Amino acid sequence: MTDAAGGADPPPRADAFAGVRRRAERWRRLLRVRARLALLAWRRSLRLRVASTTVAVGVIALALLGLLLSAQIRDGLFDDRRDQVLADAATRADLAQQQFDASTVSSTQEVQQLATDMVAGLQETSAGSSGVFLMRSPNTPALILDPSTNDSLRPLISPELRERVQADHFQAWQSVAIPRSDGGVTPGIAVGSAVTLPLAGEYELYLIYSLGAEQQNLDLLQGVLTVGAVSLLVLLLAMAWYLTRQVLDPVQQAARTAERLAHGHLTERMQVRGDDELALLGRSFNEMAESLQHQIERLANLSLMQQRFVSDVSHELRTPLTTVRMASEVLYHARDEFTPVQARSAELLQTQLDRFEALLADLLEISRFDAGAATLEAEEADVREVVRRVVDLTAPLAANRGSELVMHLASSSCTADIDQRRVERVLRNLIVNAIEHGEGGPIDVLVGVDARVVDVVVRDHGIGMTAMEAEHVFDRFWRADPARARTLGGTGLGLAISLEDARLHGGDLEAWGSPGEGAAFRLSLPRRAGQSITTHPLALRPVRSDPNLEPPDDTSAANPAALPDLHPESPTSHEEVNG
Repeated sequence: MTDAAGGADPPPRADAFAGVRRRAERWRRLLRVRARLALLAWRRSLRLRVASTTVAVGVIALALLGLLLSAQIRDGLFDDRRDQVLADAATRADLAQQQFDASTVSSTQEVQQLATDMVAGLQETSAGSSGVFLMRSPNTPALILDPSTNDSLRPLISPELRERVQADHFQAWQSVAIPRSDGGVTPGIAVGSAVTLPLAGEYELYLIYSLGAEQQNLDLLQGVLTVGAVSLLVLLLAMAWYLTRQVLDPVQQAARTAERLAHGHLTERMQVRGDDELALLGRSFNEMAESLQHQIERLANLSLMQQRFVSDVSHELRTPLTTVRMASEVLYHARDEFTPVQARSAELLQTQLDRFEALLADLLEISRFDAGAATLEAEEADVREVVRRVVDLTAPLAANRGSELVMHLASSSCTADIDQRRVERVLRNLIVNAIEHGEGGPIDVLVGVDARVVDVVVRDHGIGMTAMEAEHVFDRFWRADPARARTLGGTGLGLAISLEDARLHGGDLEAWGSPGEGAAFRLSLPRRAGQSITTHPLALRPVRSDPNLEPPDDTSAANPAALPDLHPESPTSHEEVNG
C-alpha cells in the first residue's frame, strides 16, 4: 500500500515495536524517578533509615531462624515417619512371606488368587498405605499377572529402586511424590522387599505410604511461624519508630529552633520535658540561645551606637570644616605673597582638607547604607556609555602613572536599569584602584552582556593580591599592606561603598588576584530590576595561556583575545585611551 505521495506505509510490526519501545522507555523513566525519590527520602530521613535498617535486620534474622526451625522440624517429622514406614513395611513383608510359605497351592490359578488376596489384605491392614504392588523379578518366568491395588501409582516405582531391591534382596526405600486429584502432589515413601511365591518364584513387594498428614502438620507449623514472624516484625517496626521518635523529635525541634534563631527570632526556645539526657540537651541549647541573644543584642546596640556616632560626627564636623575650608581658601589664594615654607603649608592644608571632605562624604554615604536610607534612582542606560565617561575622566590620572586604559566593549547593546551616578562611582573606584596598583602596566576594561546580566571587568597587571586579601578587599578601612604609602589618596571606604552600590542594584562585585599577575574586579548588574544573576558573560579570572597552569574556574574568558563579541575601540574614535 502506498500513500498519496507515492511513499510506502510503515509495516504494522514496526509500529508495534515502536509502541513497545515507547512504553518501555516511559516505564524506565518512571522507575528512575521513583528510585531518585526513594533515594532522596532515604538520605533526608534518619528516622526512615533507622526504621528500615531495623526491619531489614529483623527480617533477615527471623527468616534465618524460621528456615532453621522449619528445616529441623521437617527433618524430624520425616525421620520419625520414615522409621515407622520402614518398620511397618518390614512387618508386612514378613507376614506375606510367611503366608506364601504356608500356602499349599498347586496350580497357576491358585497362585494368582493367593497373590491377589495377599495384595488386597496388605492394603487393608497397612496404615497410611496408598498402594501395594507385587512385581515379578526380571529372571522369574511370567506365570501370573502382577497384582496391585492402585495401578495409577505404578510409575512411582522407579527402576533405581527395583535394582536396589533385586541386588540386595533386602528392604529398600525411596521418596516419591504422590499425585492428587486437584493436580498437586503429596510427599510419600515407596518401600520394596524381595519375596518368593510358591510355584511362581522371585517377586518384589512394594508399598507406597503417604506423608500427607505430616505435610499438613508442617504447613500448619510454618503458618504459625510466619504469623509469629510478621507479628514480631510489626512490633519491631513500631518499637523502632517509637524509639527513633523519642530520640529524633528533640533533635528535629532543636534544628527548627536553630533555624528560626538564624532567621532572627532570638526569643525562640526548645520545649524541655523530663530530666533525661535529651532534656539536658534541651536546657543546654536554651542556655546557649539565651547567651547568643544577649551577645547579639549587645553587639547590635554597639553597632547602632557606632553607626549613630559616625553619622553624628560626620554631620557635626561639616560646620567647622566649612569654616576651616573658607580660611584655607583665603590662605591658598594668597600663597604667592607668602614665603616658600608658608606657601607649601597652605598647599598641604588645602590638599588635606580635600581628603578630609572626601572622608566625611564617604562616612555619610556609609551611614546612609547602614541606616537603610540609600535610594536608587534607576533609569535605562547603556553601560558602555557610562564606561566611556569614566575612562575619559580617569585618562589623565592613568597617563600620569604611565598606564594604558584599553576598553573592550560588547558589540551589542548593554542597556540596563541603573543609577548612573552610583555606577560611575563604582567604576571610578575600580579604575583608580587599578591605576594605583597596576605599576604602570596596561589596564583592561571589559564590558559583556547576555540576556539577563551586564558585566564590567577591570583588570590590571600589577602587584596583584592573594586569595585571602581578595576576601577582605571590600572590608571597611582594610589594607593588604598597612605600611604601603597611598599616592592617589583615598579613604579606605571606596570598595566598601562600591559593593553596597552594586548590591543596591541587585547585583554583585567580586574580586580576584594573584601575586605578580595582577587583579581583576567584576561588577555584575541585572538588566532589569528584580532579576537574579545566575550566569556571567565575562569571567572574573583570566584565561592563562600556559596549559600546564591551573585552568580557570569560569567557562567564559576574561582575556580579550578569547572574547569574540568584544573588541578594543580604536584610538581615532577616542574609545581606546592611551596613557
